[in-house]
Amino acid sequence: MAARKDARPCSIADALALVGEKYSLLVLREVCLGNGRFDQLVRNIGAPRDILATRLRRLVDAGILTKQVYSERPQRFEYRPTRAGLELEPVLMTLMEWGDRHLRGNGDRPMVIVHTCGNELVPVVTCTACGAAVRHDDLTAHPQSPGWTVAGPTAA
Repeated sequence: MAARKDARPCSIADALALVGEKYSLLVLREVCLGNGRFDQLVRNIGAPRDILATRLRRLVDAGILTKQVYSERPQRFEYRPTRAGLELEPVLMTLMEWGDRHLRGNGDRPMVIVHTCGNELVPVVTCTACGAAVRHDDLTAHPQSPGWTVAGPTAA
């Protein structure tokens, strides 16, 4: 999934090039839930084995997952999230909350995440400086890439 040369430089596009492939975020979901063995991943995700193996290899190469031997004969591996992988967990929680709210409006949720405080987690993005919840109307983009404005590339 290569970005076009003339496309806006963007960390979202860069991240999606890695974790936006089909099944990649589901692999991360399962590994964060503690299901890191290949057979567990196949069963819980439903991905074809060859595609799953490719996604796992790519996530390991990118430093999002680690691969550890749990059986020598036959040699089998378990996948665990790295610090970078765990930093994607709030993204998963936010996607789940959005899906529950907008795609499952009937209240039929397949999973609930409980925080250590004992309450159900409802993820909210907040500003680290002031602590306020982030709202679209409070944001202003400031492109940092030379030759780009919010509207697009500047005239050459």
